[in-house]
Amino acid sequence: MDRIPILRMGKFLLVTIQIDLYDRLATNLEADLIQMVNKTEAKGVLIDISALSIVDSFMGRILGNIGSMSKIMDAETVVVGMQPAVAITLIELGLELKGVHTALNVEKGMDLLKEKITMYDEEPEELEDEDSVE
Repeated sequence: MDRIPILRMGKFLLVTIQIDLYDRLATNLEADLIQMVNKTEAKGVLIDISALSIVDSFMGRILGNIGSMSKIMDAETVVVGMQPAVAITLIELGLELKGVHTALNVEKGMDLLKEKITMYDEEPEELEDEDSVE
């Protein structure tokens, strides 16, 4: 059975989709990725779709599902490398990809994940500091 490789990079998981996904491969990716988030306690998921020329409504929903499930498991999701035609198609289909952030490329996507993780790591400290002032 075909699988898309999922690489671990510190606190993040990296998925580079190099082929057009058929439905079974997309659902396998969704399940595998969520299992890896759980297993590795990843704080971020970066999905590179720069090689995809077409994203249909099913694949759009899969990306949205990954974002929502990852968020529930305390991980942020960033999709990078979206072709303009793909962005147009997603909007025309009415798919908002809730829970998914976007960036132009892998480098900017990693920076965004680091920023999101740092932001969440600092919030509790700020709350504690406010409590200690009273």
